[in-house]
Amino acid sequence: MVKLVKEDVKTKEVLDWKGLHVFHFPFSSCSQKTRIFLNLKGLKWKSHLVDLMANENVQPYYMGINPRGLVPTLVDDGDVHIESNDILTHLEQKYEEPVLIPQDKAALAAELLKLENDLHLDLRALTFRFVFNLPESPKGAAELDAYAQEGSGTVGGKKDSQVDVEINFWKTFASEGVTDEVATRAATNFKRVFSDIDERLAKTPYLLGDSLSAVDIAWFIYTNRLEHAAYPFDRLHPNLWAWYNKLLQREEFANEIVLPPPVAEAVAATRAQHAAEGISLEQVTGI
Repeated sequence: MVKLVKEDVKTKEVLDWKGLHVFHFPFSSCSQKTRIFLNLKGLKWKSHLVDLMANENVQPYYMGINPRGLVPTLVDDGDVHIESNDILTHLEQKYEEPVLIPQDKAALAAELLKLENDLHLDLRALTFRFVFNLPESPKGAAELDAYAQEGSGTVGGKKDSQVDVEINFWKTFASEGVTDEVATRAATNFKRVFSDIDERLAKTPYLLGDSLSAVDIAWFIYTNRLEHAAYPFDRLHPNLWAWYNKLLQREEFANEIVLPPPVAEAVAATRAQHAAEGISLEQVTGI
């Protein structure tokens, strides 16, 4: 698990904090996942919003907490945990009830959560191409310079390369956007994985069997995000679509994915525009 050592943290005040503190952004998929997990655990936590659209995540204060500049970050009695799936694992170990990562399914849970994490940049690409119709990259040269220079640059006391991955993504996005080739590759990757999940859900009500788990939370969030992108779940993956809509009835899930009316209207307008112009996700990627 990714837990920072003191030398990784430049914003030293958090090392003295007590209780659970979560740095998050409302529309961040990893933040949504973490909040649902906290809801299901019934845990009390202090909210610290990080406005990604205002690039607060690359400012000195936050980079001094999370040297990767990503959300969420959990501060638990002064210990700083980054990477959302590691945060879930930490919370599961500390707060055992209700069980959301069953010990007898821990290996399968880890496998499916790693698969979800491996697709994160694909999710981001499809989000920026088909959900949020951004006129330009939200991170310009100044923000990328800050990304490279702020923070300790270390995780676990060792030089960390993840910031370079993030900077490369944003540089490519600024120069090329999300090309048809990138979008098609991402959608094809998701179609393959969603097909496997659909087969699993044809046999069991939840991804690990008969009980809800952290794995369901993670893939619920990805399904929600790609539903906004007009991914054809009902046509391609009917079992997954039924499972998603069942979870959507639960307040612990539904409350964390609500889009404010202006955002919801903008997303709907983007979908309608793409369909009218023949550049929807289905039309571009051919899935």
